[in-house]
Amino acid sequence: MIARFKELCLDAADPLALGGFWARVLDADVADAGDGDTRVDPRNARSPAESIWVNRVPEPRVGLSRVHLDLRLCDADPAALLAAGAQSVREPGGDVRRWVLADPEGNQFCVLPAVDEARPGPVELVVAALDPAAQAAWWAGLLGGTTGSGPNTSSLHGAAGFPWQAWVFDGVDEPKTVKNRMHWDVEMTAPEPTALLAAGATLLREPVDRARWWVLADPEGNEFCAFAPPTTG
Repeated sequence: MIARFKELCLDAADPLALGGFWARVLDADVADAGDGDTRVDPRNARSPAESIWVNRVPEPRVGLSRVHLDLRLCDADPAALLAAGAQSVREPGGDVRRWVLADPEGNQFCVLPAVDEARPGPVELVVAALDPAAQAAWWAGLLGGTTGSGPNTSSLHGAAGFPWQAWVFDGVDEPKTVKNRMHWDVEMTAPEPTALLAAGATLLREPVDRARWWVLADPEGNEFCAFAPPTTG
């Protein structure tokens, strides 16, 4: 293990409004993160990694979401999410027992029906992948955990710091062409990203100004930020 999952980040034109929406959905509080950004902190979180940073960006959302959360409902249908401001994209049908919704800025996410004794809220982080097995194995090499495969999908369980049930890589035919609106951060075990780069990550940006992180990309171009471990003493 050379890193651990730290948190999710979501790009937004209006971080306050979008953070407010996700706070309603996740039963969370919204905190001012500075520079116009917000942080969504679920009230029943079991780990700080469940927080979502909502960051202001100038560019508009383009294309479909390649990274999204799957949520478990606490009700029979997503009526409460629609009342909170979500938009319906696709109803369940055939063998597909989930709704596809979108947040107020058009970022799609899936919701699963309630299950007895299952905790409502996020259950999976889903990433589109050209080679799901290779992507799951690559991230397992960095964060640990075990991988499993199904038809055109692979999953990672037990990655260091990962707060939800599974990190899922779903097979798609289209390569990534634009910046992801949702990305994740990792905290390294070393003060420099040397091991990440040796494992096959691509350096996109060195720390600049007050930024204390490196911007990297995984083998399929998914951006992530890498933070040095906290200093002590």
